Amino acid sequence: MKPQNYSKRKIQVAGWEVNVTSYQLGDRHYCTVDNVSPGAWIAKTEGATKEEAEKKALERAAELLSKTRRLKVK
Repeated sequence: MKPQNYSKRKIQVAGWEVNVTSYQLGDRHYCTVDNVSPGAWIAKTEGATKEEAEKKALERAAELLSKTRRLKVK
């Protein structure tokens, strides 16, 4: 199988810039959210529709990123 309906975009989640990548394999849709630098996965989900997969991934990413502590630069 080859991925279909591939899309990638950058958005802000909980104050962090992330990449949202979505694609379809067969009848399932997949979504991954990673931080832009260094590109580590934050969430990876699947769903019956693109919207469902993205919603789940973004909710999980927001949950995890909101717990991430940021150091203040002086």
